Amino acid sequence: MNPSIQLRLYASLNRFSPRDGADYPIQSGISIQELAIDLHIPLDQVKLIFIDGQRETLETRLHGGERVALFPPVGGG
Repeated sequence: MNPSIQLRLYASLNRFSPRDGADYPIQSGISIQELAIDLHIPLDQVKLIFIDGQRETLETRLHGGERVALFPPVGGG
């Protein structure tokens, strides 16, 4: 059985959300960058990454069971 994650994509990234984001299957060891590419998310649109509530980077690897949240750059002023 493949490992899975809970995946949430916020704001403008929401349009890339997979149908099964609450239980999204992954390959163990996949990086956030590889996950974003698989989901067709432009890497320059991933600004904040949280895994289990901790801020992480595109290089962070996933093994299954994590809660992953991706946020775009925030505009405003």
